[in-house]
Amino acid sequence: MAESNPSVVDQVYQQLKSMAMSYAFKPGQHLNEIELSKQLGVSRTPLREALGRLQIEGFVRFVPKQGFYSRELNQKEVLDLYELRKAVEIHGIRLAINNAQNVDIEALLMFLQETGPEYGNRTTEELVRLDEIFHERLILMSGNSELARVFRNVNERIHFIRWIAMDPTTRQKTQEEHREVLLALLMRDREHSVALLDRHISQRLETIVSAIKDAILYIYMQAPGQEPLRQEAR
Repeated sequence: MAESNPSVVDQVYQQLKSMAMSYAFKPGQHLNEIELSKQLGVSRTPLREALGRLQIEGFVRFVPKQGFYSRELNQKEVLDLYELRKAVEIHGIRLAINNAQNVDIEALLMFLQETGPEYGNRTTEELVRLDEIFHERLILMSGNSELARVFRNVNERIHFIRWIAMDPTTRQKTQEEHREVLLALLMRDREHSVALLDRHISQRLETIVSAIKDAILYIYMQAPGQEPLRQEAR
């Protein structure tokens, strides 16, 4: 059958992954495979293959004799993922001290300049993606492709929380912190690079518990596609 070929499975996988990342499925929701097959216009064979891949990556869970369920919005799991992200990035920049090419560091500095410190009329999703691109390019400078793969998976699993926690008014400060990390890396200052990145990520951790509460509110109270509510205290 045409729809069981890899390209169809990949397409279904990407669609389901996007839905899982944005919590289009409610936390812990049982996934009705018949309804999903109709919605995506495919048979259950590529659907189950795609769901199996998402299970391995931590986006859904499988219960024998019951089927697939969307992931919970679990505070400890989110905090654990942020701690893992921090550990991966810190190790990555230690490796980058020796492995990063000056041309790549300078290109990322140019990326910061081109995207600017102002958030302008960018959506929250666009701002999160710009931040993700920066950190992904930074981790790639480690020269370790497996480290980059783990980092990408973690980033995708916390994408929704980062979207909720994004505060556009702090973008100028964030961009300056990114620039400081790159300048320290360009100088091959291991201790300063690690300290700057550690502080940068740790500051974000302080807002996560509040962001998780906001995320739950968003999932159950707001319409799909609506920008997240912001607390004035943020």
